[in-house]
Amino acid sequence: MYDGKKNTAYTIFYSALETVKSKMPNEEKTALEIWKKALENITPQVEVKSRRVGGATFQVPTEIRPDRKESISMKNLIIFARKRGGKTMSDKLAAEIVDAFNEQGGAFKRKEDMHRMAEANRAFAHFRF
Repeated sequence: MYDGKKNTAYTIFYSALETVKSKMPNEEKTALEIWKKALENITPQVEVKSRRVGGATFQVPTEIRPDRKESISMKNLIIFARKRGGKTMSDKLAAEIVDAFNEQGGAFKRKEDMHRMAEANRAFAHFRF
């Protein structure tokens, strides 16, 4: 949503759901269930935070609060939808939702990268508090 234009955001979202429904006619789920599953697929479980210990900065993996998980996943979905090529924002958002549902696309890749980074820095987990 730009500049508090909630009505425009609603219009974009619901037209994107209509597009998702038309793109996936053989799916037995509704468009809203597809969106929820897509959001679940791109929701990260852990993230890395910079922690300064002594003179060194470590990337410390930490769990994410449930409300922040939801916020991060929605933000990533919107960011990667905006970067996509396409006619309208609703088309781009629909394409990103379908990709996230199928476990591909930019937002899913971002989640995988976050998990990979946390796994690589697992040795520094004891700095977490």
